[in-house]
Amino acid sequence: MTTSFEPVIGLEIHVQLHSKTKMFCTCLNGMDESCGPNSEICPRCSGQPGTLPVMNEGAVRLGVRAGLALGCQINEVSSFERKHYFYPDLPKSYQITQNAHPVNGRGEIEITFGPKDKLQKKKIGIHHAHLEEDAAKSSHSGDYSLVDFNRAGCPLLEIVSMPDLRSADEAYAYLTEIKRLMQWVDASECDMEKGELRVDVNVSLRPVGQEKFGTRTEIKNLNSFKAVKDAINYEIARQTQVLNEGGQVVQQTLLWDKEHGFTKPMRSKEDALDYRYFPEPDLPPLILRKDRLEKIKAQMPELPAAKEAKFVALGLSAYDAGVLTLTRKTAEYFEQVLSCGAGAKAAANWITTDLMGLLNADKKDIGQSPVAAADLAELIKLVESGKISRNQAKTVFEQMYKTGAKAAALVEKMGLSQVSDEGQLFAWAQEAINESPKAVADFKKGNRAAVGALVGAVMKKSRGKANPRRMNEILVELLGK
Repeated sequence: MTTSFEPVIGLEIHVQLHSKTKMFCTCLNGMDESCGPNSEICPRCSGQPGTLPVMNEGAVRLGVRAGLALGCQINEVSSFERKHYFYPDLPKSYQITQNAHPVNGRGEIEITFGPKDKLQKKKIGIHHAHLEEDAAKSSHSGDYSLVDFNRAGCPLLEIVSMPDLRSADEAYAYLTEIKRLMQWVDASECDMEKGELRVDVNVSLRPVGQEKFGTRTEIKNLNSFKAVKDAINYEIARQTQVLNEGGQVVQQTLLWDKEHGFTKPMRSKEDALDYRYFPEPDLPPLILRKDRLEKIKAQMPELPAAKEAKFVALGLSAYDAGVLTLTRKTAEYFEQVLSCGAGAKAAANWITTDLMGLLNADKKDIGQSPVAAADLAELIKLVESGKISRNQAKTVFEQMYKTGAKAAALVEKMGLSQVSDEGQLFAWAQEAINESPKAVADFKKGNRAAVGALVGAVMKKSRGKANPRRMNEILVELLGK
């Protein structure tokens, strides 16, 4: 008999905080690829005997900003522990982390997932988000491994979700939202290719309707959104097969083999006791005074959920509002266009289709746009005033993007200004009527759409310079006489 199972999924997301220096020393954080291996290390982050950690206030501040973005309860007093385990890339053979008393307690975020026409929303709980130091980076080749300690000691925020996720799609949406929030508040750049965002996934199954959780496995060190989704789907299918065949899921830590598309055992799953946590004797409790917290809150930007609600109130669809708040830079660009006098819906259409289309093709973000917000607003106002048509504006926009020139100058240079002289417009309309007897007859028989053929004839005569909206009105007026 085949049993139907419900997946229970939780994510542990490691975000490298974008501070200037490492978590407990003054070595630079976030080395680029031009720096050689082991070029930014010191006795502290390389674990030399007798060295003492010194807490990085900037990293703490970024961790709190991240916690506020996640809706977490910020704890006035938190503490650090030593987490013991041996890996070749952990120089002290223990990690300074937070366990019993993290700086960020319970929180909650809302995710959006599903197809465009059937978007779903769901709230996902955050168990906590704690500060810790990163390990070094190991590179494996053949029968040897190399260790680069540049990453050792870099500040991390580990965000631990509640087991509220029920599918790979929900996990993907949750990960997307976490990345958006961390970038939004400038806590991290979240570049997965540089290891600035890494994910561990916990997956278990339980029979549908059962409250008790099943035995979970943990898939370690996933470094792409696709890997997270593929690994979850594979592990759900694997555990389902094991259980339906009468077997038992073994609690263990797994690795994802992306080349072959399956999980493979790494080690038996550790519990907290295996890590032998005890208080870090060289660091005092982290006390976050109320005035410090209020100062951090005052410096927080308006969060994406509030921006989305504001944009929907302007008449945009929930989907368009979501696209415009994918990044903080995009939302701010849109608001700058509005502040220059453009209409909300027109601005949203130009940004989400025309501008983003060109930027995506060039692999650029909106911060690299050659079209300034004020210049896009100028173009939109030319269309709204009837000086150029939408099609003409598209041609102008492409030139603005390529050259950086202003809209009005390009319209003049390209000779695209629409004719507003009523005498000329009526003359073109009468010519089109005289030359199109069939369209005129169809219109008089009640086919109102026939006027479109006449408008097309006028646009051809005027080389696109007639205002199509006004021309439609003039033709209807002449045909009604």
